Amino acid sequence: MTPLPDLMLEPLVRAGLLEDLGCGGDLTTDALAAPGQMLRTALVARQPGVVAGLALARLAFTLMDPSVRFDIERPDGSAVAPGDRIARVSGPAPAILGGERVALNFLSHLCGIATATAGIVRAVAGTKARVCCTRKTLPGMRAIQKYAVRAGGGANHRFRLDDAILIKDNHIALAGGDVAQALAAARARAGHLVSIELEVDTLDQLAQALRAGGADAFLLDNMTPAQLREAVAMVNGRAVTEASGGITPDSAPDIAATGVDILSVGWLTHTVRALDIGLDHESGA
Repeated sequence: MTPLPDLMLEPLVRAGLLEDLGCGGDLTTDALAAPGQMLRTALVARQPGVVAGLALARLAFTLMDPSVRFDIERPDGSAVAPGDRIARVSGPAPAILGGERVALNFLSHLCGIATATAGIVRAVAGTKARVCCTRKTLPGMRAIQKYAVRAGGGANHRFRLDDAILIKDNHIALAGGDVAQALAAARARAGHLVSIELEVDTLDQLAQALRAGGADAFLLDNMTPAQLREAVAMVNGRAVTEASGGITPDSAPDIAATGVDILSVGWLTHTVRALDIGLDHESGA
C-alpha cells in the first residue's frame, strides 16, 4: 500500500487547521501554556480497529510547528486493540494542542473506514471476491477515503467520471431504453484503454447485454444470491461481475459465495463510524 504524498494531503490539513484556529488562534492554550512549554503525548486507540491516516495526523502537528516529533509505532494497515499506542507526538505545547482536533478528526475518520473495510474483507475470506468502495465520498476527501479502504484490505472503484464508462439506468434512458444501443454508443466513444461497465437490474437485461457485447464488466444491482449465481454463470468469465446494493458484513459471505468478482460497498465511505482515538499526555515532558 503506497502512502499518499504530503503534496496531496497538505491542502486538506491546512484548510482544517485554518478553520479551527479562526482569526484569534488557540485562546485556551495561549492562556495556559508557559513560554516554551513542551509536551509528550501519544495517540492511543480506545477501540479495536485498523489504522489509516497517520500522514494527515502528522501534518496537523508539523504544520503548526516543524519541530514537532511524530514517531509512528503502528503504521497504516496495522490492527490495534484498546490501549495500543499508535504514535508518539512530542514538541511545543501550542503546536500539539492546536493541531490535536484536526489530527484526531482525520485519523479517527480514516481508521473507521479502514476498520469497516477490514471487517467485510474478513467476512469474504476464502472466496475470490474483492471488497470495493464507490464514489460516494465526502467532497474533497475522495483520495484519502479511498486510501483508507486500501489500508483496510479493500480495493478502489473509479476515482472520477473520466476513469471509465459506467452505464447506469439513467444513461440507458438517454439511449431510449435500449441496452444494446447504449453499449454501442459507449464503445464508439471510448478510447482503447477505457473500460466499459454496465449496470443491470435483471437477468433479462444481462442477457440482452451479453448478446450485444461490448461490456468489460457488469454491475449486478440489488440481486439476490440466487440471481447473482445465475448471472455469474451467464457471464461465464467473459467480463468482471460486481455485486452492489445494501451489502453488509452479515450478507457479504453469501454474496461472495456466488462467485462474483467484486462486492461494491458505498457505506464504507459515506456513513462509516469513526474509530475512537485519543491524544494522551505522557509523563516526563
